[in-house]
Amino acid sequence: MRWLAALLLLPSVALAQPWAFNCVGAEALEDDVFAVPFARNADRLTDAARSGIEAAAALLRAEPGRNACILGHADRGQGAGTSTQLAARRARAVAEALAAQGIERERLRAEARVGAYSGRQQEPGARAVTIVAMPARDPPQSEKLFIRGGSP
Repeated sequence: MRWLAALLLLPSVALAQPWAFNCVGAEALEDDVFAVPFARNADRLTDAARSGIEAAAALLRAEPGRNACILGHADRGQGAGTSTQLAARRARAVAEALAAQGIERERLRAEARVGAYSGRQQEPGARAVTIVAMPARDPPQSEKLFIRGGSP
């Protein structure tokens, strides 16, 4: 039992846990945005989807300090609940495809965005997922210390 207590007191390097991020405001960004089209009422990736996913993966591999928001869209023709579920499945499919291309899952945040919440009748891009490569940022000082194995 003593060895466990001693082990817990030793400084150590964190296990590649990135700092938290969110996707608030991601829709407003215009740079490094990739579209991934889907067929109507579908959540399976097609050949047309590959170019956007591959381009986003290449950017994220080249810039490991950046995270990605994956915003799934669906029109609200089948009701808010069904549309939200479809948008979430689309976003998850794209996140899995990015992870399969070597992007760490911790750098990806998949969210559903449905027109039912925006008040618009017609949503442009309602049959797509938008990948937004978020601007790189330095972690807060307290997180830098944790990442390096120190204490705040």
